[in-house]
Amino acid sequence: MPEDATKSQHHIVGGGIAGLSAAVFLCRDAGVHGEDICIYEQLGIVGGSLDGAGDAETGYLVRGGRMFEEHFACTFDLLESIPLTSDPAKSAKDDIFEFNRMVPGSSNCRLIRGGKPAEDRYDLTLGAQDIVDLNRLLLHPETGLGAQRIDDWFQPTFFDSNFWLMWSTVFSFQPWHSLVEMRRYLRRFIHLFPGFTRITGILRTRYNQYDSMIAPILTWLQARGVRIETDKCVTDVTIEGTRQDRRVTSLTLDDHNTVEVGLDDGVYLTLGAMTDGSVLGSADRAPLLNEQVAGGWSLWRKLASRHEGFGKPEVFCGDTGKTGWNSFTVTMDDPDFFEFMEDFTNNRTGTGGLVTFADSGWTLSIVLFHQPHFRGQKHGTYTFWGYGLRGDRKGDFVKKPMWEATGLEIIEELCGHLRLVGDQRKWFESAKIIPCRMPYITSQFMPRQAGDRPDVRPHGARNFAVIGQYCELPRDCVFTVEYSVRSARTAVASLTGRVTPPPPVARTDLDPRVLIRASRVLLGI
Repeated sequence: MPEDATKSQHHIVGGGIAGLSAAVFLCRDAGVHGEDICIYEQLGIVGGSLDGAGDAETGYLVRGGRMFEEHFACTFDLLESIPLTSDPAKSAKDDIFEFNRMVPGSSNCRLIRGGKPAEDRYDLTLGAQDIVDLNRLLLHPETGLGAQRIDDWFQPTFFDSNFWLMWSTVFSFQPWHSLVEMRRYLRRFIHLFPGFTRITGILRTRYNQYDSMIAPILTWLQARGVRIETDKCVTDVTIEGTRQDRRVTSLTLDDHNTVEVGLDDGVYLTLGAMTDGSVLGSADRAPLLNEQVAGGWSLWRKLASRHEGFGKPEVFCGDTGKTGWNSFTVTMDDPDFFEFMEDFTNNRTGTGGLVTFADSGWTLSIVLFHQPHFRGQKHGTYTFWGYGLRGDRKGDFVKKPMWEATGLEIIEELCGHLRLVGDQRKWFESAKIIPCRMPYITSQFMPRQAGDRPDVRPHGARNFAVIGQYCELPRDCVFTVEYSVRSARTAVASLTGRVTPPPPVARTDLDPRVLIRASRVLLGI
């Protein structure tokens, strides 16, 4: 731990939300001067998986989106101190809650089956044994589950239920993913069960998450002199000492320059990246598979091979067939499709959330955002997003895996499931369609055991910590913004001694009223 963190240099590897949050906590809470903080980001822009880019001419793009809920204590603590660039009197946190009061979400058409809203869309269709198995999992100690898969625990019929279809598409779980992580999700979000079939209780940002979160954080950091080095990849980290007392002494950059790290400096390492290897396609070209392991994955592999306590990256990045899916963003020049979907779903645009085609081979889902979804979005343009959870399977109208589908073929599949014909299909003639393949997007869900993920402060770490989605945080859930922000606050508190540790993860699973309401939902009462 530095003797005086305010006089030390702080090096942050990775400019995703974890790295940016660490910089905010260092400035805001630890008293570190901005010019003593440097963020190294391998891409040409910070923000990591919280992205939003493009224009009306070439098409807008988001690779995915993260949902929020009121118990994300670390995230909202962070955003409470970040003013909006468009209205400095309002914080990014205030904007999220104001937007959700203005545009409350409640789906009337969560599932579509046979080309129309599914008649059983408010029914979880769980069998008696499924309910027993869910409750057994909730009550079973995490330490006794090991590296089991979800399908090791549940009967095959469970995966035919509406519960699983809605659960898996909201959170992106697959049957082969970690049973431990599913247990964490069940316990973490059990208070949301009463609104599960309508996706109520979920909070969304006003715009895409780059515009609503990353841009104002970036402005805040730059105003304080934080150095942000884009197109700078840290390819190696030198750690010296024994396992009982070790420290980072230097960082190696991809331009072969070396950054010396002092004993009292701090280093924050983002290891792994869920959107690494992302490849874009187009209307007439499918995105190719890019299994190149670079950046955070390559660095993690090097560190894990040399030093104890850095986990096992291969557990998470070793099988892209089980960790990837394709998303797509569509930009349209007129509102016809949006008006059709409002009538079809009985939801005003932006209020319905995820719509899943229950009989889709690709497990296709779409979201019609509240418009505009991009700050500065051209008036008269409309954007929506979708993804296929099972890109390995053939489509129902396009007889190929979604992984091999062009943007136009994805739209053909969508039109088929909506039973669009004739002039209705012409709505997409001028649309800009950008498919995106992400080979590691659910890598953090892969079955794991204790020790597969490094602790935020590995044993004996004098001046370094691990942040992001692939470190170990008890009880909290990966694939959330909260997990990354919590890791950053934990790291800054541990290394500086000048920041209070994050509050405990909310335990709504210990509230008898929550448990009773959840039980009634599962039982269909």
